[in-house]
This record gives sequence, C-alpha cells and structure tokens, in this order.
Amino acid sequence: MTGTSGVVAAVDLGATSGRVMLGYVDDGVLRLEQVARFPNGPVEGPDGLHWDFTALYRHIVDGLAEALRREPGITSIGIDSWAVDYGLVHGGELLGEPFHYRDERTARGVDAVHATASSAELYRRNGLQFLPFNTLYQYAVEERLPDAEVSLLIPDLVAFLLTGARAAERTNASTTGLVDVRTGEWDLELAARLGIPASLLPPLVDPGQVLGTLRGEARERIGAPLEVVAVGSHDTASAVVAVPLSTPDSAYISCGTWGLVGVELDAPVVSDEAREANFTNEGGVDGRVRFLHNVTGLWLLSEAVRTWEAEDGAPIDLPALLADATAVTGGIPLFDANDPRLAAPGDMPARIAAVIAESGAPVPATRATFARTIVESIAQAFAEAVATASRLTGRDVDVIHIVGGGALNRLLCQATADRSGLAVLAGPVEATALGNVLVQARAHGWFGPDATLEELRQVVRRSTSPERYEPRA
Repeated sequence: MTGTSGVVAAVDLGATSGRVMLGYVDDGVLRLEQVARFPNGPVEGPDGLHWDFTALYRHIVDGLAEALRREPGITSIGIDSWAVDYGLVHGGELLGEPFHYRDERTARGVDAVHATASSAELYRRNGLQFLPFNTLYQYAVEERLPDAEVSLLIPDLVAFLLTGARAAERTNASTTGLVDVRTGEWDLELAARLGIPASLLPPLVDPGQVLGTLRGEARERIGAPLEVVAVGSHDTASAVVAVPLSTPDSAYISCGTWGLVGVELDAPVVSDEAREANFTNEGGVDGRVRFLHNVTGLWLLSEAVRTWEAEDGAPIDLPALLADATAVTGGIPLFDANDPRLAAPGDMPARIAAVIAESGAPVPATRATFARTIVESIAQAFAEAVATASRLTGRDVDVIHIVGGGALNRLLCQATADRSGLAVLAGPVEATALGNVLVQARAHGWFGPDATLEELRQVVRRSTSPERYEPRA
C-alpha cells in the first residue's frame, strides 16, 4: 500500500453532541484535530420529540468554516451520524424539524407495519433486529409523508443542504428496514405494501462516492467549493472501519450512548435463531455485514449522572465517581441493561432502582455503588451479546475490541473482560472520525487506488495504541 499526504474534514454527529474534525494523512499515518464541538439532543415540540436540526446544521457550517480557516488545504468533507432518523424535503426545503427516534409515536408505527408484514417476514427481507424506532415504523405514522418529495436520513440531509445532491448512502440506508439484506437495494415491493412511495427513496450510493460540491449559501459561509464524499455515514459503519481487528475472529463493541456489539461478516445471517436473539445485519463499508446487537450503553450512566446533577445543582465529577465505583467491594446487583423501561429520558436512578427491587436484590445505597451496578450491568450485557454472536455465526471469538467513548471507561473495559473471559483491546476512542477520514482518504487515492479494508485498518494500527485488559479470575 502506497502512502501520500492530505487533509479532509469529518463531520461526526452523535445523539448528544456533534463535532467537526480535521483528519491529516501523512505517509500512511492518521492524525485528528478537533475544530468544533457542539451540543445535540432532543427538544420537546407540540407534536412530540424532535431534533433541533436547524441549530445542528448551523453548528456544522460554522465548524466547517473554522476548519477551512485553520487548514485551507482541505480536500473534502465526509458526514456520519446516528441512524434511522430522517428529514422530509419538498421544493428544496425541510418540512419541519426531524422527529427524534425516542418519540413515543413509534409504538403506533410498529402495530401498523406488523399488520401488513410480520416480524419474521421483515427479518427475512431486511435482516434487521426489531427496534421500534426503525425508519419504516416511523414512516407508518408520519403525517407529513404525502407532502414530501424525498426523505433523507440525517447525514444525507446535511449533504443535500450543502450540495443539493439527493442520495442515500448504503450503510445508513440499511438501517431503515427498506433495503433488501441480500441485494443491498431498496425493497420497493415492501415499500409499496407499506404505502411508502418509491419516489421518497433516493438513489443509493456507496462509501467513497463524490456526492457533489458545496453550493450557494453553504459555499459562501464555509469559504471554498469543497467536495462532499460519501463515507460510512452510519456512525457505527465508520467506527467499524477503524476497529483494528487483531484476528478474523475478533468481536467489536462500538460504545457510546449505545453499545453496538458484534462481528464483521461477508454475508448476512437471517436464521430464525438470529431473529429471536434480536441480532441485526447492517451494511458495512465494502459490502461487509455488521452482524450485531444493540445494547443500551453509557446512556444509562449519563442519564443517572444528569439526574444527580439536577438534584445537586452542580456538575458531577465523573472520573471521581468512577474511581469510587471501582473501589466498591462486595456483591453488586445486576439488572437488564436492555429493559425497555430504561429507554426514555428521565429519572434513571429511580427507574433502575425499581427494576432491581423487582428482582429481590438490594438497591444500591450510594451513588458509587449505583454507578458500579450500572457499569457492571452494561458489561454483562456486552458479554452475553458477544457469546450469542459467537454461537450464531460459528465463530470462536478470541478477543474483543472496544472503540468509541467507552474505551476511556477503564471500569467498563475491565468488567467486560472479566465477564466475557476474553481479552479486551480498548481504542481508538475516535474510531468513528477515523473511519470517516479513512474512507475519504482512500477515495482520493492516498493509500493507493485499491486499498482494502484490511489495509485501512493497518493504518489505524500504526496510528493508535489500544490498551489491553486481561480477564481476571
């Protein structure tokens, strides 16, 4: 693999914050520089829970303008975000702020869709685990659908506003429930049965394809006619590109608000057993399959901390809290991290306490013990998901890679090693941004014209140093 130099901008949007990063490639080594970080989260509207997309887009443009000011040599921009949510467009304008996937309306959508297509049929067609907020369930209760010309998932919507291109990047489109798991194309027959016009579904594009060039006001505000390149626009797809898989049988956990636990495959697994285990087959870069299970991740801890901060009227020192949690001895009660009662925002400690009390276990009496219980429960869910992935695929998983913000949580990494009985390699923390940058750099030929996914991961190994956690008896 040859190497060269260049710089790109990565827009990385998460459920609680967004960032604009500069990604430098220098002879086969990567370096990231954060340019802007901005808040993101749900806002309550008269008709339900939405994203403040108008503010989010303003932050993105401002961040890109600052990136270009710092580094005039930027070659292109790549955009990734969370999955399933979308904006409806008519006449070039957004029809209101996009709904948030945690809005309660999705429950009605599940009933409407399953009246036409059963869970078993849907799994055979789209390979997705059942999540009540998958896009096709949202469409089923979307009152604005008849007024729209096209529906664009969040990163595609950002790209449209920047360039005018109407496209759907495949890795994120695979989370809608409307992409055929075997062909990778829109399942137009299913869409028609569900009353979703084919005209709403834009052309599918692959990671690495140039979407267009900055236009109009976006070009003026940012300051140059930069190209926008499709990346693995589902943030987990970008993160998995940057997982430095140490063996073919490695498992990965992309851990932040959610913990995406799985293995990388060449073909989907759509058995009844996989469906009953609620494992999903999502699109990966280069046609790979991300066979994984969504586990509620550090959302549980962040929501608990948010409640305690509201009670105290002051910020919580999270590193100190985790240090105290690590020092806790004695029995630690566990709870089901995927309990649906813990999915919505609110008083997380009270709801977790109720779940623990139902089991007959003692409710933690201190915040340190509570934090330890949360982390250990997440780790237990991770370990169980890895074991299930191994059983369903026939892979003898030999190591777990944790990337994303969870790689910084030493207590979580060690607990995952202990509970799985497998070594954990933690890092890189910035896997999503790194994957975003890698796909752009490959599109520009900076690693040679035919660099493979494995060769991109070699770049990650040269550029980062994961920390190893061995399981304790």
